[in-house]
Amino acid sequence: MGSLNNLKAMVLRNNSGELPSALKNCTNLFLLDVAQNLLSGPIPSWIGDKLQQLTVLSLSENHFSGNISMHLCYLEQIEVLDLSRNNLSNGIPTCIKNFSAISQRSINITEIRSRIYAYPSDYIETYGNDFSLGMYILNITLMWKGVDSWFKHPELISLTGIDLSGNHLTGEIPKEIGYLAGLHSLNLSRNNLNGEIPSDIGNLTSLDFLDLSRNELCGRIPTSLSQIDGMGVLDLSNNNLSGRIPSGGHMDTFGASFFEGNPNLCGQQLNKTCPEDMTPAKPQQPASHDSDFYEGLYMCLGFGFFTGFWGLLGPLLFWRAWGIAYIRFLNKVTDYI
Repeated sequence: MGSLNNLKAMVLRNNSGELPSALKNCTNLFLLDVAQNLLSGPIPSWIGDKLQQLTVLSLSENHFSGNISMHLCYLEQIEVLDLSRNNLSNGIPTCIKNFSAISQRSINITEIRSRIYAYPSDYIETYGNDFSLGMYILNITLMWKGVDSWFKHPELISLTGIDLSGNHLTGEIPKEIGYLAGLHSLNLSRNNLNGEIPSDIGNLTSLDFLDLSRNELCGRIPTSLSQIDGMGVLDLSNNNLSGRIPSGGHMDTFGASFFEGNPNLCGQQLNKTCPEDMTPAKPQQPASHDSDFYEGLYMCLGFGFFTGFWGLLGPLLFWRAWGIAYIRFLNKVTDYI
């Protein structure tokens, strides 16, 4: 196989064995699909080092383990990357921002066609200028929006997607995901990702499918998600998200099932009132035994003052003999002083 230098597409599914390193000589490959095999070990670094013309790479449903190879970031032309249902671990590399083809908001299909259907000089010498012989159509199956779907080339080259679901990935979703402005489908479900959903994910204005379910994501759902008008599917279920679900745009069209499994989420989608929307009840003062004591004390003081004041002043005012005696007493005291 390594001698097939002009090989453009290879689809080898439902087999077993090893991925021959001689394939690194097939530098003109634009499609490599070796899904549903028993391939194991780390993802070969030569895929990114040597096969830099790849537009579609599917390694799904194998037993690849270890990190997502940093060498895959050399695939600047990649548009569909499917590494789902393997045993990959650790974090998502931040160098995914190097996927320049996905970073463009619109795909130059003419340029991709010319790259895929570029014919070597010996082909022209053999077959002449009749290029219709080489306009082949591929029927391939890829995981798209969480479902195995059939695609015919060149329909496939108008789509962009990354599927890393069903692995053991950890760490946070890198904010560099926001560079992939032309991405149509992103599936990171069924991993062990944690931290908050980066607000930069709102830059993916072309996104039609986003599945972050069954992880350990926390914090609030970024409001920037509501700004993606073309979002058709959004699944954030079974995480540790909290706060109010953003409203507006397509966010109001998603049912409760796409947010369930997050006990601290609230909003109209879940028909659950947020704490800040509730009218605060007036706190009840606990009954105190001291209040009864002070109430009795004040009553006794008032009664004692009334009795003492009028008990002395009353006779002086109303009994003349007492009033004269009191005045004489004051005169004597004054004279003495």
